[in-house]
Amino acid sequence: MFCQLFGKYLQEKELINDFDYEQLIEGQMSVRVRLGTIAVMDGILTEEEVEQINQMQKSRDKRFGDVAVEMGLLTDDQVGELLAKQGNSYLQFVQLLMDMTDISKEKLEECLEEFRKKIGFTPEEMEVLKKDDLDELLPMFVYSSKPYIQDIAGLLTRNITRFVSRDFYIEKARHETEYSYTHLACQELAGDASVFVGIAEAEEQGTFLQIAASFSGQDMDSVFEDAYDSVAEFINVTSGLLATALSKNGVNIDMEPPLGFAGQTVKGDFYVIPVVLQNRRLDLLIAVNGEFNAGDTPVRMGVVSHETALGDGESREGGILIVDDSKMSRKMLRSILENAGYHVVAEAGNGREGLEAYKKFKPDAVTLDITMPEMDGLEALEKILEADPGANAVMITAAGQQEKLIRALRAGAKRFISKPFNEEEILSNISDVLKK
Repeated sequence: MFCQLFGKYLQEKELINDFDYEQLIEGQMSVRVRLGTIAVMDGILTEEEVEQINQMQKSRDKRFGDVAVEMGLLTDDQVGELLAKQGNSYLQFVQLLMDMTDISKEKLEECLEEFRKKIGFTPEEMEVLKKDDLDELLPMFVYSSKPYIQDIAGLLTRNITRFVSRDFYIEKARHETEYSYTHLACQELAGDASVFVGIAEAEEQGTFLQIAASFSGQDMDSVFEDAYDSVAEFINVTSGLLATALSKNGVNIDMEPPLGFAGQTVKGDFYVIPVVLQNRRLDLLIAVNGEFNAGDTPVRMGVVSHETALGDGESREGGILIVDDSKMSRKMLRSILENAGYHVVAEAGNGREGLEAYKKFKPDAVTLDITMPEMDGLEALEKILEADPGANAVMITAAGQQEKLIRALRAGAKRFISKPFNEEEILSNISDVLKK
């Protein structure tokens, strides 16, 4: 995050332009830092000494470190310490900056000090920022006396890195009681603690759509049902990780189906954490043990009638039935199964529709998401087994649903598949249940 924050500051100072910033952010993720750059920034060598070593290196065809040791400018231990820093993102950024511009080391240090004062960090906090260690950074940006706020923010930002982009930074969290948005996807977790997790876009900037497209792997050109569905699934994966972490500490919570909202206002007691993702802004909304009213009218997501799923409503015997409130998850499962030669006879968007589809199409196997509206996967499983005690049911579970998963396996589910999906795991479990 240091590179993005400091890069924006240099833009404001007009020391670099938009193109320079983009080149810096893109390049620093892959550049290998020269030992001379690190030695100068650490104050071990001067720029003149580095130039002497470089000239000698060319004539002797040896590595920088070996020449520096021969010249008596560095010890072997110092070379080892410099080598260990070659993957440092701060130094990667500095090297590119100095290569691309005429900013001197002295000017850079001056800008760094001005930047530190502007964002209100101590020298010690500034060093933490340079290290880009999320666990150490979060308390500096996300402060709250309420539990879990930092934990949730950490999970969300790690998943942005994992599924979307490394080019983002967060700004300091703020406490709010009202927030108007153009788009919002959120999920409630209830039990020993009450938690709401949301991703919102206050103004149409395309960031909400970017999360949706990156996480789903689908091209999207506007925010509609599929986009809300995909961002909701992104939150669902994050919520599952949170529920798992809390359960290890004896805090049990259950996950409600995620929801999407358009053009309304959140009211309650919550925190807003701004995220700047590739120059566009979105907000993380987190509420713990406080009021949180996301809106009055949710976007209708994930609902599909099994007749429509077949195209003409024709009843077919055999194959696999997919039951999941996420259209994105259904699409991914269908693609994996059909590419492996299986026949998906129908899809359903909640447990009630799934039960109806099972009775109608009599599939060889059924996949059941645990968290769904109207009727969840556990209740649907029980009713399917009442109708067909030999049903081959495979549960779909996000992390954090261990208790319900255990109940499902005890009730008669044959296998389970975890989100996010792994193709090998899916095909292995489907193959196993169909052999029985």
